[in-house]
Amino acid sequence: MVKRYGQNPLRQRDLSRFVKDLVRRSRSKCELCGCSGEKLSILEIFHDEDMTDANQCIFVCKTCLEQIIYPKKTVASHWRCLNNAIWSEVPAVQVMAARMLKRLARVEHWAGELLEETYFDSEIKEWAALTE
Repeated sequence: MVKRYGQNPLRQRDLSRFVKDLVRRSRSKCELCGCSGEKLSILEIFHDEDMTDANQCIFVCKTCLEQIIYPKKTVASHWRCLNNAIWSEVPAVQVMAARMLKRLARVEHWAGELLEETYFDSEIKEWAALTE
């Protein structure tokens, strides 16, 4: 689902050229939970060696990144922030929010309800792997 941050140093160097764009877009806040004042990391949502741009990445805090990478560390209450993130104008943020809601919906009723009431265009559904 998600490449681990720092797993490939060369890839991370390539992604670092988007930092200014991501800082501007996110206003230096985690694009999922909205926290500020923490170190943010680039998370690549869609991996394409040939064509990568800032629209395929999001800026996330350490807490979100850790819980995305290690599902067993997921704290469902932290992800209530997805009520806002799912309505983001940034497709990559919507995709990651939808993926997390899908994961949480297995055990959290509110996540399933939010996922059901959200409209996604077909491109977002495909990108987030929401279609069965």
